[in-house]
Amino acid sequence: MADLRINLAGIKSPNPFWLASAPPTNSGYQVQRAFEAGWGGAVWKTLGDPILNVTSRFAAVSFNGQRVAGFNNIELITDRPLEVNLKEIYETKKRFPNHAIIASLMVEPKQEKWHEIVKKVEAVGVDGLELNFGCPHGMAERGMGSASGQVPELVEKQTYWVKEAAKTPVIVKLTPNITDITATAEAAVNGGADAISMINTINSLAGVDIDTWNTIPHVGGKGAHGGYCGPAVKPIALHMVGECARNPRINIPISGIGGISNWQNAVEFMLMGATGVQVCTAAMHHGFRIVEDMIEGLNNYLDEKGIASVMDIVGKSVQKYSDWGDLDLNYKIVARINNDVCINCNKCHIACEDTSHQCIDMLKDGNGYSILKVREEDCVGCNLCSIVCPVDGAIDMIEIPSELPPMTWNERQAALGAISCSIDTVNK
Repeated sequence: MADLRINLAGIKSPNPFWLASAPPTNSGYQVQRAFEAGWGGAVWKTLGDPILNVTSRFAAVSFNGQRVAGFNNIELITDRPLEVNLKEIYETKKRFPNHAIIASLMVEPKQEKWHEIVKKVEAVGVDGLELNFGCPHGMAERGMGSASGQVPELVEKQTYWVKEAAKTPVIVKLTPNITDITATAEAAVNGGADAISMINTINSLAGVDIDTWNTIPHVGGKGAHGGYCGPAVKPIALHMVGECARNPRINIPISGIGGISNWQNAVEFMLMGATGVQVCTAAMHHGFRIVEDMIEGLNNYLDEKGIASVMDIVGKSVQKYSDWGDLDLNYKIVARINNDVCINCNKCHIACEDTSHQCIDMLKDGNGYSILKVREEDCVGCNLCSIVCPVDGAIDMIEIPSELPPMTWNERQAALGAISCSIDTVNK
């Protein structure tokens, strides 16, 4: 059995699965239930001056029969007194000393406010701090959350203020509602952050009721944008983790967040540079016991790969993640249809004919049965046919050996530039 223990910037945990700061970590009762179920850590629901929440506050986006493909909320930070939260953190840490408890914090961008809350939460024994610079609604209108997180100078300054007072590791949670997340990640590094976490929720409106014309959710007939999370945001989160992991100026650990629903998702995030992962929507959808499958699946995966420690997979795919200009223009794959598996639904033909490169022909075999065949000389290897195909194994994407050596766009442009310079030299 593999070693699932992680160490994120000095914060130790029995496994990489943490609950993210959200409704599941709102109280000591919930966090203790989570630890009993097997979660390795929990980021306590964001602490600060207690606020007033509204009802209703959640909405979900379902797609093609899948419930909660995306999840939207307009809930804010804790609405319980700080003293009550601190008491429960202390009791929970005392009962579960080997599990990671991280305090999520959000206060006004004032040095004395940060110093005050840091000292209070560290006094009850937290293992680390997570600065919430990502909440996109409600708190942002008060100058906190993403209002701070979208300004690199504020990220750096507030991180520095926290580091002045903190004795435990400081994680900076980043907003995805920004043009380039590496800019704020670098600001966090410059401010002295020990780690970063990403992503927080994405600005969103879940929907509109076409009968009442109310937004979903609505509060007495009025709505507001909220934060979007769940499986639908995983590709966005994974990209942003990868962008930060491959940036040499962001040389601190990453806690991955965003649509993680199973152990496979966790492996993806860790391969792309995350030391551990945080989960919210999946726990809200299925309950705390999902972590049992996550732990078992991760253990089996590592054992099958012959990997002794989960920490050994962190970042192993980062070097494979590059820019478009570094991709080989001469690499070629084509689609091949296995007609013994194909059910003749013709979805591949329709997709290719209507929206791609018209390279799938409808033919008859020797017995007069309809078959589909790809004209490989015209196939561009776009993958669309294999994506829309409903049958596993009916379409394979096959690499075609190239007679040309590998060449990227950047190499091509450099070569053209060199030729142009040579011609200019000759002409002179």
